[in-house]
Amino acid sequence: MNRGFWAIFKKDKLGMLGLFIFILFFVIAILGLILTSGRHPLFDPSMIRLEEKLKPPLSHANINVLSPEQIPPFGIYIFGTDELGRDVFSRMLQGAWVSLTVGFVAVGISVAIGIVIGGIAGYFGHYYIKNYHMLLICLFSLGIFSFVKRYWSALFCTLIFLLLLLYVKTKSPFLKKGIISVDTLITGIIDVMLCFPSFFLILTIVAFIPGSLYSIMVVIGLTSWMGTARFVRAEFLSLREQDFVLAAKALGVSEFRIIFRHMMPNAIAPVLVSATLGIASAILTEAGLSFLGFGVPPPHATWGNILADGKQYLFDAPWLTFAPGIAILVVVLSFNLFGEALRDALNPRLRY
Repeated sequence: MNRGFWAIFKKDKLGMLGLFIFILFFVIAILGLILTSGRHPLFDPSMIRLEEKLKPPLSHANINVLSPEQIPPFGIYIFGTDELGRDVFSRMLQGAWVSLTVGFVAVGISVAIGIVIGGIAGYFGHYYIKNYHMLLICLFSLGIFSFVKRYWSALFCTLIFLLLLLYVKTKSPFLKKGIISVDTLITGIIDVMLCFPSFFLILTIVAFIPGSLYSIMVVIGLTSWMGTARFVRAEFLSLREQDFVLAAKALGVSEFRIIFRHMMPNAIAPVLVSATLGIASAILTEAGLSFLGFGVPPPHATWGNILADGKQYLFDAPWLTFAPGIAILVVVLSFNLFGEALRDALNPRLRY
């Protein structure tokens, strides 16, 4: 299986190029963390040199006006300097690690949520939610919302809804089976979430919470799990009636073991593709938020805020926008190419 996968994957030249850029980006991000962190980093992204502001790329540092700790490595500004004299190359190195962290952590959160919700919808979707189950769900969700936002009227309305539903249950025989199926409820939630433009939803949430690297990762992860959930649900629906699953049930294997030992390995292929494409989307979303001023706050340098700082000097110092813009373009494109090749290799029928 692995040999067949690699034989198909390596035939895709664009996919191989995407994989190479992905590995290169990963190495650069790790080196960026090492070289730009610590009390005396080799590349200091926060070092201000007002005498050297807006220097073009590959320009030499003026050692006559700089102190020894202000002189960049090799005495050259590889990508030039910004309006404060900070080394753009050092800031790009730090931004690479931030982008990598946001991409992987945010996608990890979204994949974890998507697998759980999609697995529940696909495996337990045919079960019906009774009236008390639905009411507990409403009480739990709206009760927490009421507690956090102090909207006690919402909790009161939920209690009224509980009493009315209990009354209807006792008077309506067609509700004996249940109110709604698990699959219908979860797919409804997914459809509602997909109705909101993701970027504007993230922008709205970020505007009301303190900005930090961790909050950006969590918000992106919590608002991008729907695609993974739909993939997992579809795979579980097709696997639920397969012979190996029915045989495991007949042998008395626990549902937990059936889901995670027998079904999940067979449903993980589309999740990997979704995760690969999701990393590119998360990096692009973080860059967009940082460009608008809602992303990772200073002192962290990100490609988005480097791009935002350079927009004022687009004609005087175009390298301030070219460096992060080209980096975002190349990295996002490489992840998309790698994800497409991975999808084709995991399902060769899509190639024809």
